[in-house]
Amino acid sequence: MKVQIDSHGQAKAPRRSLRRASKSKDFRTAFGSGPLGSLVRAGRALLRSNDEGSALVEIGLVMPMLLALITAICAFAVAFNNQLTLTTAVGSGAQYLQLIRTTTTNPCADTLTAIENAAPSLTPASIALTFNFNGLKVVSNSCAGDQSYLVQGQSVTVSATYPCDLPIYGAAFTGGCQLSAKVTEYEY
Repeated sequence: MKVQIDSHGQAKAPRRSLRRASKSKDFRTAFGSGPLGSLVRAGRALLRSNDEGSALVEIGLVMPMLLALITAICAFAVAFNNQLTLTTAVGSGAQYLQLIRTTTTNPCADTLTAIENAAPSLTPASIALTFNFNGLKVVSNSCAGDQSYLVQGQSVTVSATYPCDLPIYGAAFTGGCQLSAKVTEYEY
């Protein structure tokens, strides 16, 4: 008797005895020669087949989870990049405000312009600024008018918020997350 080798290098079981058993009278009487018998024979044929397509099925099961994980990592990387950009831009804006606060008519608007120029990847309309001059809190992007609170030699604090939307496949998982940065500049 010849031994046959399958595609995985393993010896195939001899099928002669299975064929004899399927043709025997005991097999036919146990399962019948009707639809149930043919169903059992089809099931046995499937069980005897090779597992060559199992790798494709495993990839099909694992790939969506892997892609979701990679997409989530990329979305959080974008949010982290926005946080670093916002922090750097607010630092630049606070330094600029410390220099120009007594020489301009609207230091808040000039600071916002400096922050927008330092963070070109952020949407300018989404940046909200809060200033703290000598204990006076200004929650506006413009502070034109009376500027008696702009005293030379006092600290200046600039705070900014920016929305962090993390859409992963169209679903936002953060629910109104806000990135924030706060920088205090002292004049010596």
